[in-house]
Amino acid sequence: MILVDILVCAAMVVTGVAAIFQRSLLSAVIMVGFISLMVSYLFLRMDAPDVAMTEAAIAAGLTTVIFLIAIRRTEDSER
Repeated sequence: MILVDILVCAAMVVTGVAAIFQRSLLSAVIMVGFISLMVSYLFLRMDAPDVAMTEAAIAAGLTTVIFLIAIRRTEDSER
């Protein structure tokens, strides 16, 4: 199972670097949300389900939605 953890960490690094170089803000926000879900999985693997649920709900869920709303509102005001 440690191989799975290493692969998840490598995927987090790759996704983070890819998010930096994205031209689309929407794609970057979705990638950051995906990183938060992977962190949540790692917390779950470390037997911290309460922290994993909080990470998934707040970081992956709420923060991503707030970023998406902010992107939509700024695009509307630019036009």
